[in-house]
Amino acid sequence: MPFVSIKVAGTDLSPPQKQAVQLGFTELMGRVMRKVPALTAVAIERIEPDNWTIGGAPPASGRAAHVDVKVTEGTNSQQEMALFIKEAHALLKTTFGELPLATYVVVHELPADAWGYGGLSQQARRQQPAVP
Repeated sequence: MPFVSIKVAGTDLSPPQKQAVQLGFTELMGRVMRKVPALTAVAIERIEPDNWTIGGAPPASGRAAHVDVKVTEGTNSQQEMALFIKEAHALLKTTFGELPLATYVVVHELPADAWGYGGLSQQARRQQPAVP
């Protein structure tokens, strides 16, 4: 199921900020992308501010963020992905304040045979008989 990786540069994140991002992205994946919240993994990685530049310079606001999401290819429409990108950006701004224009939210669609969880690819899961 989905994996959400969030990189954030700037000062340390407070526990409420981390929780808001983790719960917010889990909720977005369920509501907008139709993914199972109980199987949605969210990882936050803090980057030292001097290790992040945009156009060769540190972000003017002192904070920057990048989101990478992995989902199974063909399970979401273009409209769902566009809405997710819009709402994910809004969640980041609500949680962290002003962010650079170059704040990217990327949705990677992976072939069903190229990833999975619990030792089975998504393709193998699709081929299993349905449990009544």
